[in-house]
Amino acid sequence: MRKFSLSLALLGLAAVPAAAQSIGGTYTVAGTNFDGSSYGGEATITLTSETTCAIHWETGGSSSDGICMRNDDAFSAGYVIGRAVGLVVYKVQEDGSLHGLWTIAGKEGNGTEMLTPN
Repeated sequence: MRKFSLSLALLGLAAVPAAAQSIGGTYTVAGTNFDGSSYGGEATITLTSETTCAIHWETGGSSSDGICMRNDDAFSAGYVIGRAVGLVVYKVQEDGSLHGLWTIAGKEGNGTEMLTPN
């Protein structure tokens, strides 16, 4: 019985959920703007602790930088684009991709964004 319990415990450790995996790295960006038009580019996430990070986007001919944080399968980032403050909230998927919604202060509505690990 003890071997069986130990085997189950080890099996449980091998099945670490996506939320426990690192999200640092480079991602391909695919998104939509407020008007539904699409954009693409690249994002780089640099870990600064187990839960916090810095994020840099190169999309649609512009770049922006922000801070980010992860809590289980929730991942959010605050950023500045031009003189406006923005917010994006992603859900971390089991395949490591991030699916989210973003907005900019003073604007109505939101865009969508998916980050796919490279």
